[in-house]
Amino acid sequence: MNVKWHLRNFEIVSEEKGAVVLLNHQSSIDLLCLGNLWLSLGKAVCVSKKEIIYYFPFGLAMYLTDTIFIDRKNPKDAHKVLQMKAKKKLENKTKIVIFPEGRRCKDFTKLLPFKKGAFNIAVEAQVPIIPIVISRYYFKNDKEHILNGGHVIAQCLEPVSTEGLTMDDVPELINRVHSNMERVFKELSKEVVSSLPPDYPLEKLN
Repeated sequence: MNVKWHLRNFEIVSEEKGAVVLLNHQSSIDLLCLGNLWLSLGKAVCVSKKEIIYYFPFGLAMYLTDTIFIDRKNPKDAHKVLQMKAKKKLENKTKIVIFPEGRRCKDFTKLLPFKKGAFNIAVEAQVPIIPIVISRYYFKNDKEHILNGGHVIAQCLEPVSTEGLTMDDVPELINRVHSNMERVFKELSKEVVSSLPPDYPLEKLN
């Protein structure tokens, strides 16, 4: 695809300890980005909707990396499965990688609201949350059916401690992490498009 991946501050996430790692979700290209990040993460597993197991070759690759598949059509069952499996992984110093938006965001100017599952897991296990922000895929224009070469910045932010927090603190925690990640997303996205020529076919919202 001729896409260059620039990883920043990944010494933060390389430490061998249990944590919940959050990434913003834009498209299926995120799976390629995740592949570039994987060695830096150390012991890690992803959380994904169960349908993706049928998307060859990504589904097979995720199955082989012990991905936690959940049924989003059955939220109660999904929560139980995620809670049970995540607890064991975290106790084994494994990182749980989650896209907290829950679905792909087609608006490249912001992040979707975060779902609370990832935050509940982190607070229940009293492990840190490590946000990773991926810049806009400016080289992809769905409306014009364009996919050019380009570059992506993936920046690891400082861990957010959950020590001493309870479930009552989850809403404020979500707002704080979302606000910080969205701010960095806008900064990185501005950076990656700053050197493009004026006639570059950037996708527009309308």
